[in-house]
Amino acid sequence: MRSLAALSLLLVFAACRSGGAGATGAGTAAKIVTPPEVTPAAVALGDSLFNNGGCMRCHGAKGVGAANGPVLADTQWDQLTTGSFEEIRAIIVSGVPKDKFKVASRPNAMPARGGRMNLNDTQITAVSAYVWTLSHK
Repeated sequence: MRSLAALSLLLVFAACRSGGAGATGAGTAAKIVTPPEVTPAAVALGDSLFNNGGCMRCHGAKGVGAANGPVLADTQWDQLTTGSFEEIRAIIVSGVPKDKFKVASRPNAMPARGGRMNLNDTQITAVSAYVWTLSHK
């Protein structure tokens, strides 16, 4: 089952890199350039950390959003400007204090480094890679 999931992630990653499923006609949209940190291995690890750890509790399974955290699986951002890999990584590292929320109705602060998960740098890069793929299909 795990190898099937890894194969699926590889196929999605390959489609994203080659302009596959989400590509549009020439001149209608800029080509998405995948950051070098967004590798199949990083995305697989990030998926596991996100969906089996503390991230899912606030952002919902696969980043679909929940009462405590915004949707990450679209191109709208509550706290970020562009949704770049660097912005995603920076917000995971630093977190967001409740008084800095742009949407005041969120009940809890976003803890730095995944809170109790206390993600190390490799894990932060992996979660960042996974979240980047959610919004850059």
